[in-house]
Amino acid sequence: MGNFRGLTQGGLNFLQQLSHNNNKEWFSENREVYDRQIIAPLRDLVDDLAADMLAIDDQFEVRPSVTKTISRIHRDTRFSLDKSPYRSNVWIVFKRPRKVWTDSPVFFFEFASDNWRFGMGYYSASRETMNRLREHIADNPRSFLQMAGKIRKHFDLEGESYKRPLVKNQAPELAEWANRKTFALIDQRYDMAPLFSDRLPGLLRDGFRRLEPLYQLLVQLESR
Repeated sequence: MGNFRGLTQGGLNFLQQLSHNNNKEWFSENREVYDRQIIAPLRDLVDDLAADMLAIDDQFEVRPSVTKTISRIHRDTRFSLDKSPYRSNVWIVFKRPRKVWTDSPVFFFEFASDNWRFGMGYYSASRETMNRLREHIADNPRSFLQMAGKIRKHFDLEGESYKRPLVKNQAPELAEWANRKTFALIDQRYDMAPLFSDRLPGLLRDGFRRLEPLYQLLVQLESR
């Protein structure tokens, strides 16, 4: 059994209240709640998942610290019209350490005060990256659909699509992948009870394993 014992209602309340008190003064006054009821359990969660994630990819960053696997609470407002200094959601991510990671697939778990989700995908895949996937789909439609079909039973496919089909007369089940500009596979949930349980690591572990075959394919395509 691992160290993770669950998140707390106090931690979720902190995020909900932060969304209405998004200023340095309030955050400073409540910093201890953030450190003890959000960051501390997330470190335990990362530790509990580390061995399994390294089994998927031994190049993953698995150190349980902010900016390594745990998101920063501070927002980067330099290029945003929204100048709120803090986020009201938190996440952990397992990715290969590199400067340009947005074009590589990552595994993630994210939560806010009233919902949570987990999955795998790209933050912002490049056209070149998606073209490699499109070529693979065109060359291997049957095997790709066999793998994708198993995944789609558990995860929704999200991501912006092109307005016009890139390939004419393509089967809809292939087109939903091939027409994406970027994508992520997400299991979105609103029942918050699992977050408070020590069974959360196992739930995430099982979900990430379902996504592993696609992750391995994407990594192979990336190295071409």
